[in-house]
Amino acid sequence: MDLAKKILFAGDPHGNFQPLITAVHQNQPQAVVLLGDYDLDRPLEEALTEIAGLTEIWWIAGNHDFETPAKYRNLFHSALAGNSLHLKVTEIAGIRIAGLGGIFMGRVWYPPQAPKWASKQHYLNSLKPHLKRNDLPLKYQCAIWHDEFHTLTQQKADILVTHEAPGSHKHGFHAISDLAVQMGVKQVFHGHLHENYTKMIKHNIKVCGVANAAVADLAGNVVSEGVKIA
Repeated sequence: MDLAKKILFAGDPHGNFQPLITAVHQNQPQAVVLLGDYDLDRPLEEALTEIAGLTEIWWIAGNHDFETPAKYRNLFHSALAGNSLHLKVTEIAGIRIAGLGGIFMGRVWYPPQAPKWASKQHYLNSLKPHLKRNDLPLKYQCAIWHDEFHTLTQQKADILVTHEAPGSHKHGFHAISDLAVQMGVKQVFHGHLHENYTKMIKHNIKVCGVANAAVADLAGNVVSEGVKIA
């Protein structure tokens, strides 16, 4: 087995899972990691039923996965709900992989600006009495919260997977680059920006952007080009 292909990383499918399914059949990885934005019209395990018994399936969420209650439910209430990597370090095929789903939002925290809220509870406590609720609306659940982000800085991993990009991309965030350094990772894989590329950042960390519906291996090689979105 080609060791670079023991884990594959899938860029934002936006409903098109065929390139990932084909890549799994062709490369037979031990695991796949999905980088968000699924646009699910059915539960995730149903979209991936063709590969469910062939490989481990892990994921982080993107902003699209919170757009509607149905999209949210088809991911977070799916049979694969327990395979979320968000805010965790999980050993997959012998490699420690950390996950950070969601996006930065101005109404919550948009680095390098200071966070508007210390935590989710801080935000909920700030609501006026007639707006009080016990849970966050979906538009806030897709946000990266400063306190949760900070918990990851205290952990160590080999690879960091994110939906947002680090500072390697003009639309990325140096806060994620700093997180990668603090965690001691060697590689970062991200989706969201629909672009295949590799770039080195500080501390010789290799960043691999994976385009929409594309699939990359551990070396950053694109094994499936996916599709182009205008």
